[in-house]
Amino acid sequence: MKSLLNLVQLHWLLFTIIIALLITVLSLYPVDSLPSVPGTDKTHHFIAYGALAFPVALARPEKWLLFIVGFLGCSGVIELVQPYVNRYGEWLDLGANGLGLVVGILIASFARSMILKEKSQ
Repeated sequence: MKSLLNLVQLHWLLFTIIIALLITVLSLYPVDSLPSVPGTDKTHHFIAYGALAFPVALARPEKWLLFIVGFLGCSGVIELVQPYVNRYGEWLDLGANGLGLVVGILIASFARSMILKEKSQ
């Protein structure tokens, strides 16, 4: 597990950029109908934003909470832009995104504490 923390601390920004780009493209790409995939739309939002928060919260760079606030802000902008690209913006999506960010932080914090505990032994 120690190597996971080292890997994320070295490459957290790259992981974050890739995830943020994927979320943005998938959220704004115009489609006639959404593909049929398991789970609900809100579940997908929750998982995507949890994954976005995870590397930042695990690596904890300086001012990492500002990144999280920025992610929520970008999420809101995406919801506002979606109607202009043949998609539907929903405030419940923003709520699912925010909840995903919080849970991503909680999971990363738990993992970080376990890794650091293991490292100190």
